[in-house]
Amino acid sequence: MDSATNVKAMLYGNFINVPDYQRAYSWETPSSDFNGKTHTDVFLEDLENHISSKVETPYYFGHFLFEETDSGHFDVIDGQQRLTTIIIFLSVLFSKLNSIRSLTDEEKDWYEKMIRGGGEYAFSTVNYDDQFFWDYVINQNCGNIIKLETNSAKRIKKAFDYFTRILSKKDNVYLEKVLDTIICASCTIHLVKSDSESIQMFIFQNNRGKQPTNLEIIKAQFMYCLHLHAGNEVNILIEEVKNRFEKIYKSIAAIEHRIDEDSILLYTLRVFFNSLWENNAVEKIDKHLNLKQSDENKQPNKEEIIQFILNFSRCLEDCFKALTLFYVDDERDYFEVHSLITLGILGDIMPFILKAYLFPVEKDDFRRFCAAAESLIIRHRLIGTRAIITSRLNDFFQSFTKDNPNINPTIDRIVELKTVKIKENEWLSYWSNERLEDSICGYIEHSTAKYLLWKYENYLESQEQQKGYEPRRYETIERPELEHIAPQTKPGEEASGYGDYDESFVNEYLDCLGNYLLVSKKHNCSIGNKPFSEKRDSYSHLYQQREIQAMAPGRCKWNKTRIDERLDKIVKFIKENL
Repeated sequence: MDSATNVKAMLYGNFINVPDYQRAYSWETPSSDFNGKTHTDVFLEDLENHISSKVETPYYFGHFLFEETDSGHFDVIDGQQRLTTIIIFLSVLFSKLNSIRSLTDEEKDWYEKMIRGGGEYAFSTVNYDDQFFWDYVINQNCGNIIKLETNSAKRIKKAFDYFTRILSKKDNVYLEKVLDTIICASCTIHLVKSDSESIQMFIFQNNRGKQPTNLEIIKAQFMYCLHLHAGNEVNILIEEVKNRFEKIYKSIAAIEHRIDEDSILLYTLRVFFNSLWENNAVEKIDKHLNLKQSDENKQPNKEEIIQFILNFSRCLEDCFKALTLFYVDDERDYFEVHSLITLGILGDIMPFILKAYLFPVEKDDFRRFCAAAESLIIRHRLIGTRAIITSRLNDFFQSFTKDNPNINPTIDRIVELKTVKIKENEWLSYWSNERLEDSICGYIEHSTAKYLLWKYENYLESQEQQKGYEPRRYETIERPELEHIAPQTKPGEEASGYGDYDESFVNEYLDCLGNYLLVSKKHNCSIGNKPFSEKRDSYSHLYQQREIQAMAPGRCKWNKTRIDERLDKIVKFIKENL
């Protein structure tokens, strides 16, 4: 590969691979669940803008960094997201051209040497997505797909489907212009023949304007430091770290829709250094790698640096594995975990969860901790205090160790935070029952209100079905929305069946838990601002809906009295159960 080249020369006759210690495909595509500008539509828009500008200079696709392997293949170190997208787009483009007319001999040659690769595919993504990539993108076997295991595979499919949809509307002239633009697009390449040089190039490039994740930076720094200090063992140790990051990225592919990798890195930092106050992973690790040496004359301790890299990499892999169990297996098997994950924003307690898996604790204790943690988080969210949970829990976190894997003292502390009286200990009482009651009688943010009503629904259902009762999972409620029983817009007729829309009713009663009801999106759209009698008759799907029917039968109005009565029921449930 020449340093200054074009896309055709870069791809033609070469075999390019994304190594498994790199992240999988991460570019987003316009879709119903992802709004705004995305990488793939910008990719296409930039191509079209270049063509319409009619400039004579070739389109520039950027810089790529490759490591040449012993087999003569090329591992892509930097630029793999763009390169993967180019391959996906070209595969769709050749297919569309071939559906309009037969490919020319030159086009057939490009397709075979740049996409198909003859007997071996010219481009391979990470191992766990590779078979799907070949089947769906290269061979275009787009039949029924039962399940995609990773989010990166889902992104590959979305990109392929998006380009297919866009190009299906284009004519031969457009397709030929775009193909010519890509084939002739210029790019620059840096080719290295060792891990050491590729790692240094990655760090050099990403310190000059690019924004890699903290995890990517730390991975590169670990490998770089091993090259500096590991001596004769460098290859063995580099391979160990690569293997760990391969497993880490497989874990990311399974849970990245739940939590981002840099958050997991931060929680791992807190577990590794046994403090909830740790906040800057890159800075902390730089210090341990002696990358920011304050005393230039001081020689780094190579053995300590190498041991730190190996220990932290192992801890990082273990933490990613633990959260895969938490978000996948245990979320499915244990309602307490499902409920906690449904609540979300778990940063304050996530390091405890990691320790619970790493040490480990008994499953029953873990489930009790999840229930206690859920209670603390929802109180923190409802009460809106600026008090810091970390300062109240850090001592318990530090004493929760592998030699003392007992999470019960932390559970006891959370119970204390909930029950302590303000006059007894104001520092601990910010999440107490006293403060909770004051916080839940006014406006509550809608996502939190939906969560509370889901919990209330389970409570009502459990009272009716005590034998063999299985709690209702959140996803069983079809696209849940908040219904204002008394609508926000004042009804036009007296016979509407609601209270008087005076200043007190509008300001204090419309937006409160007593006037909220959990319904499906379809149900919500169907009832709108109908009279209360019609709404009430439709409330038959959930236990809390039937509770409204019982509370306001016949000609009863849904007014302040009914809303207060229902609010009291919900508040009582929250105080006793959350």
